[in-house]
This record gives sequence, C-alpha cells and structure tokens, in this order.
Amino acid sequence: MEWIKSLNQAIEYMEDNITKNITCEDVAEHIYLSSFHFQRTFRLFTGLSVGEYIRNRRLSLAGNELLTSKHKVIDIALKYGYETPESFSKAFNRFHGVTPNEAKKQGTVLKSFNRLLIKIILEGGNSMDYRIEKKEAFQVVAKTRLFTEDTTKTEIPKFWEEYYRNGFEDKVCGMMGICEQIKVNSKEWKYGIGCEKQYVKEMPEGFELLEVPSYTWAIFTCIGAMPDSIQNLWKRVYGEWLPVANYELISDYDIEFYTDGDNSKEDYVSEIWIPVKEKE
Repeated sequence: MEWIKSLNQAIEYMEDNITKNITCEDVAEHIYLSSFHFQRTFRLFTGLSVGEYIRNRRLSLAGNELLTSKHKVIDIALKYGYETPESFSKAFNRFHGVTPNEAKKQGTVLKSFNRLLIKIILEGGNSMDYRIEKKEAFQVVAKTRLFTEDTTKTEIPKFWEEYYRNGFEDKVCGMMGICEQIKVNSKEWKYGIGCEKQYVKEMPEGFELLEVPSYTWAIFTCIGAMPDSIQNLWKRVYGEWLPVANYELISDYDIEFYTDGDNSKEDYVSEIWIPVKEKE
C-alpha cells in the first residue's frame, strides 16, 4: 500500500504549499518517487494531471476567498500564482463560469473542488493475467516525440494516427508503443512507435534507435478494443497489482506491445510490459 500512502503525502504537500510556486518535480522529490511515476500514478488514480489538480484547487479556494473576504481581485490573483488580473480572470471564468468581480456578489454560484483523499477499496473476483519474464537487452527502432503529462492523453493518439497516415507502418511496423521516462530536470518524456530492430531491414530517416537494457519484466495480458482496454489495464496495474505485489518498478522504459489483428475488436490481444525488481 506504499503507493497510496505516497500519493496522500503528495496531496498533503500540495495543499500545504498551494499558494507557492511548486512543480511536479518538487512534489515527486518530497515523496521520493521519480517525477514520471508520480505523474502517471496520480493521473491513473485521480483522472487528473498534477497541474490540473493544483490549478483546480487554487481556483476553488480563490472563489471562496472572493466571496467571503474583502480582498481585492489583484491581491487574490497574485496569491494564487497569477501574474496579471487578466490571466486570473480568464482562468477563473473558465473554471467557475463567472468573472472574479461577479464572484464577489452575494448569491453568485461558484464551483467547489475539494481536496482529494485516495483510498483503495478492495473488490473481489477480478483476475489479472500476468507473467514475470527475464529479457536480454534489445534495440527498438522508433519514431519518437516528446510529451508532457498534460498532453499525453490527447496527443499520443494523434501521434499514432499521424504514424499510419504518413505510411511509416510500411517501413517500421507499429508493434510497440515505448515510453522513456522523464529524465532529471525535465518536464518532458519520450514516447516512440516502432518495433525491435531485428524486424527492420533498414533504418528510415527520422527514426531513432532505443537501447533497452536487460530487465525482469512484469507482462500483463490485455484483451479488448483499443484504446479503452489498455487504458483500463494501466489503471488496474497501478491500482490493484502494484500496491500488493512483491515487486517495485524500475524507472526506465515501459512498453505497450500490439499484436496483429483488428484492434477495434473485443477479442484483440495486447500487452503491457513494465521493468521490475523484487522488493528488498
């Protein structure tokens, strides 16, 4: 249950520093997790990016303060991290549906976004097929692009559409979606589409060779139509398997492996690979 404890510690840290200029890296460092794993885990458990959570909490608190205090709009804007009244007003209106000045009037309806408390509710009966497999180092030829946690959900599917639209599949089959986790002092991480080098005759221009070290992998079988089935499996891996497993994640590559076939069918088979080591 270390994941749950760490996430609640992260939320506590964000709440204690909600008016300060904190970053995802600051929060991850506070709970001794890699920035990548923290951001991914937070989104899978909450459905929000870390940035969305902090922004929503600030705007919720700002709305309550406008309604219940006599502080000026500019003072509240600065308190919650907005450099100008204009930027604050735009964000506030998008969140609450009214302007900051309207929010000061009695009777104005505002939105409330309460702080989170993450719990695990154990529900029985659902099986999860996985195997633990040692693999030697291998190379992946991939078309890569940088993403942030705020852009991953919408931009990676577009990346796949672009990959097929541009005919890259004819040069390097899209057998793998491979993620290289965030490096130190970077808010971006690399995602690639491709396959193992042994299946590529010639390295196409614009592709990259990724070196995947020898690891022990936890490999989870996914059956169902894309992308919902594999997105749901990621939630289960982090929410059900990792909290109770005798393994912990290694901060390096993880892979989605796609088989031949129609990925819109309910019997389509894919896999999630994550590098792990036994807990000490």
